[in-house]
Amino acid sequence: MKKLISISIGITFLVFGCNSQTNNKETIVEESKEIVKPILLTKQMFLDEIMDYESNPNEWIYKGELPGLVDFYADWCAPCRITSPIIEDLAQEYAGKIRVYKIDIQKEQELAAVFGVRSIPTFLFIPMDDTPVMSSGIAQTPEQTKEMFRRQIDEILLQ
Repeated sequence: MKKLISISIGITFLVFGCNSQTNNKETIVEESKEIVKPILLTKQMFLDEIMDYESNPNEWIYKGELPGLVDFYADWCAPCRITSPIIEDLAQEYAGKIRVYKIDIQKEQELAAVFGVRSIPTFLFIPMDDTPVMSSGIAQTPEQTKEMFRRQIDEILLQ
């Protein structure tokens, strides 16, 4: 009987011990994944990192190291709230290939005016060595919207 109890305890220890080690390894792997989020831009950050339209108003000179996607949004905008998690997913999905930025048009009205943003959400696709492309609106469903963005990223930014 003592042998049976000892064997049961030993098996229990092995099972739970192995599971907790496996979970720790999975946790470590999950923790080592870098989470990439869209960068919230202010006017000064835009001038420093994207384009200095004050010093160079007639020529687009992109300062970024990767192609960029800028989301012009407002917190009160329902379609913007739909695109926000999609934009976050795309920032993660395309990490290392593009940079994803967000501009709150309520706080950065000058940036919205400079780019002629009249409706939101509006998106600025910035290829490395080509003319930027503006796009606005979303598709009928979040899934279609995500696919629309993937197509635009692949065609405009990653060519």
